[in-house]
Amino acid sequence: MITTLTLNPAIDYNITLKEYISGGMNRASSDYVRCGGKGINVSTVLTALGAQTTAYGFIAGFTGDELAASLASRGIKTDFIRLDSGMTRICIKIHEESGRETEINPAGPAISGSDLDKLMTKLDSLTADDTIVLAGSVPKTVNSDIYEKISERLMGRVRIVADASGMLLTNILHYHPWLIKPNHKEAEEVCGMRIDSHSDAEKCAIKLREMGAENVIISMAEKGSVLASAEGIYHISAPHGRSINTIGAGDSLLAGFLASYERCGDMKEALRCGTAAGTATAFTGVLCTREDYDRILPEVQYE
Repeated sequence: MITTLTLNPAIDYNITLKEYISGGMNRASSDYVRCGGKGINVSTVLTALGAQTTAYGFIAGFTGDELAASLASRGIKTDFIRLDSGMTRICIKIHEESGRETEINPAGPAISGSDLDKLMTKLDSLTADDTIVLAGSVPKTVNSDIYEKISERLMGRVRIVADASGMLLTNILHYHPWLIKPNHKEAEEVCGMRIDSHSDAEKCAIKLREMGAENVIISMAEKGSVLASAEGIYHISAPHGRSINTIGAGDSLLAGFLASYERCGDMKEALRCGTAAGTATAFTGVLCTREDYDRILPEVQYE
């Protein structure tokens, strides 16, 4: 079972405009709503690809009810903790025809110490057969060491995967997470180097393994990804095509990788499958579906 944790999930309201005019009237050419948060995205794609997953996190208010109901309607299993006050966020994402993207993200509801205790109790039920994905940022009402505490608590008995940035990522490396997946900008920050090529990404990935991570994927958008593991170092390019929307592409890559690895236990094949899932999201503008994944997978081949 792959469990995802999204501390601050959201309902994402996506709007497409010809051009965003600050301080003026903006009329959308199209809009749609989807459930958001990195862990939610991972669970959504895992479900689409037929993998077993449960999404953990905190919800509140009528927006929390809507988020849970929407996920359930699509067969996505959840085990949320309901907060007594506040409301789950509605995040606004504005996409311009030029490709520029603007995001407006509220803070979200307050999470108390007793709420976190409930989460830890849930996590204690995970076993060696489980994978936990720690995904995204930490809300202001939660101490920034929460991923460290979870990693320390689960180290050695649950496979830990982290998709986070900055100190959230750096501070858990000495707990030897099984996999980390920063994008190239996040990896640049941790490694203190510029990443422009697969060669640069490889050097950074090796450094991150030396810092404690067992396996490292550095995603590079249209340039593909690099994986450094005990099995070897693999470079893979993404298929050529027009990227419509990159939001969720990295989450889809991670989901595709985990779904494949759960099935076949092969790192190299898992990276190929992850690349297909990430590309499907980038090319269609919505989270990867099984149909799009199956269509794109044959196009993803190692050189």
